[in-house]
Amino acid sequence: MTSSLSLTAALALLCFPAAYREKMRELPLVSLFCSCILPQPKEKPTKHTPQGVVDLNLCIIKDMEVIELNKRTSGQAFEVILRPPSFDGQREFHPTIPPRRDPSLEEIQKKLHAAEERRKGQEAELLKHLAEKREHEREVAQKAIDEQNNFIKMAKEKLEQRMEINKENREAHIAAMLERLQEKDKHAEEVRKNKEQMDVDWQ
Repeated sequence: MTSSLSLTAALALLCFPAAYREKMRELPLVSLFCSCILPQPKEKPTKHTPQGVVDLNLCIIKDMEVIELNKRTSGQAFEVILRPPSFDGQREFHPTIPPRRDPSLEEIQKKLHAAEERRKGQEAELLKHLAEKREHEREVAQKAIDEQNNFIKMAKEKLEQRMEINKENREAHIAAMLERLQEKDKHAEEVRKNKEQMDVDWQ
């Protein structure tokens, strides 16, 4: 009986996933067979299961069919046909990416229009920046010209003032010299008159 059950259970386990088969191999054969015959599985308290391990307590086997193969004095063989297990726990959710659809003509035109508007905006911004740069350069050049003109004007005014002062000083010096010459001439004339008067008196 044990050999017949082992062969039948092995054939049934080939239909299960690899992880489920590995877990089923760890269970005793008698408990596996009894759990299949029970009308409803025995509920067990929930416990924490490590990640990556399949918990058989969440597995409820439905639509089970047991077929008697043969009956001998040495034992009895059965064929157990089971569906794949269904899990009452939360299923793993795999979000699906919606298929990418081709853009319509209107969407393409809108994108082209938006791109054209962006290009025009960039060109306008560039032209504005260049105009501001040229205006700044013009202001700097004009400021330099104004400063140079002011320097020339101030230098000219200072030169004219110095020339005027020199002219006044020269004229004053000439006037002083003329005045001294006139005084000398006057003194000489007085000396001459005094001498003539003395000569007349001696006669």
